Amino acid sequence: MFKRLVVSLLAILLISGGISMTEAKSWDKVFPKSDKVDVKKVSFKNRFGIKLVGDLYTPKTYKKGDKLAAIAVSGPFGAVKEQSSGLYAQTMAERGFIALAFDPSYTGESKGEPRYVASPDINTEDFQAAVDFLSVQDNVDPDKIGIIGICGWGGHALNTASIDTRIKATVTSTMYNMSRVNHKGYFDQMTEDELYALKQELNAQRIKDFKSGKYELAGGVIDPLPEDAPFFVKDYYAYYKTPRGYHKRSLNSNTGWNKTSALSFINTPELTFTNEIRSAVLIIHGEKAHSCYFSKTAYKDMIKNNKYKKNKELMIIPGASHVDLYDKVDVIPFDKIEQFFKTYLK
Repeated sequence: MFKRLVVSLLAILLISGGISMTEAKSWDKVFPKSDKVDVKKVSFKNRFGIKLVGDLYTPKTYKKGDKLAAIAVSGPFGAVKEQSSGLYAQTMAERGFIALAFDPSYTGESKGEPRYVASPDINTEDFQAAVDFLSVQDNVDPDKIGIIGICGWGGHALNTASIDTRIKATVTSTMYNMSRVNHKGYFDQMTEDELYALKQELNAQRIKDFKSGKYELAGGVIDPLPEDAPFFVKDYYAYYKTPRGYHKRSLNSNTGWNKTSALSFINTPELTFTNEIRSAVLIIHGEKAHSCYFSKTAYKDMIKNNKYKKNKELMIIPGASHVDLYDKVDVIPFDKIEQFFKTYLK
């Protein structure tokens, strides 16, 4: 029963067409606004023709004519740019970088139908489209671009670094391998029969959706919270369902993913070619996080038979849980992240 509970929780849980920019007129983030940065609302299209919307953070110390290093940020899986990714982007802008926090395809303010669909291919493309966008900005040095992926977007970030040679440095924080957790369940405990039953359930849902003409949503973080919920579900609740992190556009805070989104991850393994990454990678995870095994395995696989492993690092934060790295600025190692990007984006 526990195995099925956590599996279903997860199942729920280039510039083509031009660029637009507008001033961010009101503060709608879950974190305080910094007086050290300027923020603009931006939009751009990915290779699938989907319009992505982001917030572009620029340090107020920027001087016209300068070309700065830039970082694209996204995640966690099921969150929006007004949550954790925006906090990371704003903090990196305070430290002298151009930083873009964006909503993935089909979520938040970004476009795409049907809503609330996730896909390893499309979400990897989203990161590449963000690199496209940053590469043509007048205030960005296109040879100094990095990415940060949080939670499920940590896996997407490594997937992107495997294919995109324009990315000079990648940071993952509290990473999930979405293909692995959907195919094997949490802690790799799903049996073959349970996996087959899940496939049957999700494919039956496709028929229901087709008949009804709409895609049923699976619900966000469980609410009300059962007393016997696993500790990491309680962590998610404490972020997504309370004033600490709740946002009206966040899938996890509200109605959740399209139920059938898990199918693409079950059938498409991410992180297959990470040992081909030549650029620098810093993988960060909390020691107490239920998800820490994803980062440990990803790091091991990435450096195996990789002659460029000297610029790869795994950093474990003592005592930190999965969600601590979403927004706890005294736990997130921003000094280390800044040093890492300044070392490799030069």
